Amino acid sequence: MDGWPYRDFDVAALIAGGWRPTPIHEVIVKVHQRCNLACSYCYVYEHADQSWRDRPAVMPAEVFDAVAHRIGVHARDHDLRQVRVVLHGGEPMLLGAAALGRLADRVRAAAPAGCEVRVGMQTNGVLLTEPALRELRRHDITVAVSVDGVAADHDRFRVTRRGRGTFGAVSRSLELLTRAEFRAGFGGLLCTVAPDTDPVACYRALRAFGPPAIDFLLPHANWGVPPEQGGHGRWLTAAFDAWYADPDPVPVRLFESVVDLLLGGASRSEQIGLSPAALLVVESDGAIEQIDALKSAYPGACATGLHVSRDEFDAALAHPGVVARQIGAAALGPECSACPVRQVCGGGHYAHRYRPGAGFRNPSVYCADLRMFIDHARDRVVADTRALIGAVPA
Repeated sequence: MDGWPYRDFDVAALIAGGWRPTPIHEVIVKVHQRCNLACSYCYVYEHADQSWRDRPAVMPAEVFDAVAHRIGVHARDHDLRQVRVVLHGGEPMLLGAAALGRLADRVRAAAPAGCEVRVGMQTNGVLLTEPALRELRRHDITVAVSVDGVAADHDRFRVTRRGRGTFGAVSRSLELLTRAEFRAGFGGLLCTVAPDTDPVACYRALRAFGPPAIDFLLPHANWGVPPEQGGHGRWLTAAFDAWYADPDPVPVRLFESVVDLLLGGASRSEQIGLSPAALLVVESDGAIEQIDALKSAYPGACATGLHVSRDEFDAALAHPGVVARQIGAAALGPECSACPVRQVCGGGHYAHRYRPGAGFRNPSVYCADLRMFIDHARDRVVADTRALIGAVPA
């Protein structure tokens, strides 16, 4: 199979050598397979894998019940104290807030005693209304919204099927989310990096919405389909500087993860570091899959051959693609293994390493950008650490 992660990958040998998989702590559930927008960079609809066309638009009730059951069994078998479930799409709000609330109730009811199920939703924000947010709050569903910076930039990429920008609608939704009665349900903002935009203006525009967190994502690309533009490293560096100099910064997951890794900690981002990835995706037909960003690589790149109707999540922990994202430095190719920033970079996002005919054991297609960004962040952190040490009385 073209692109198979490691043709000589021996999971049995790893287990025999003492390695053990990390249980699944996050499940992304594709409750609605369709979307009301036509974002130009969308990995679901605009990239190589078009499997969404053959899947049900809405996840059937019996499939969701099977998902909830598998989550409960996995939590019980591994004595998990917390599990995160993300209601996803497409656009989950096409299902309606009341239906999403019922799904949240069902998945919590299936969890064992002592396991907290945190339910969130990733949305484009267009369909959020005051009654919808009230219903989502009633069922304790947090809401993360995709926003691509200032209005003009957002409206270039995140458009309706008729090509109309959506910044106005999203801004109104965010104004609602920041109201006192809904604030606890605001999960944060997700922004895809566009290197021809102003990174400082982007950070400040997102910050102005008062989010509890921001995350910047590199557009999904690989060695077969490289980024349309360069300059992502310069963009991240400038945005990092704006964040780092902010006297009251909003948490930015990518930036905080880089700083934590530079100081010897762990990453909370799929894009960086060697921390084991402990998440799975369940598609609307019940297929258990790897992270859906792999759809940008080639058709079937996410597939495991597993299904919630017959397979436990433990079965996915032995899949080579899942294992590859859990074994840290052992999964890196020779070039990344020799790199001085490998502990921080971790090879970059797994989907960005794909090279047709050679699989995933390659540096990220954003390798140079990540190195520029990480080196710059290291220099800032080292300089501040030295200044702090120098300021301490002997």
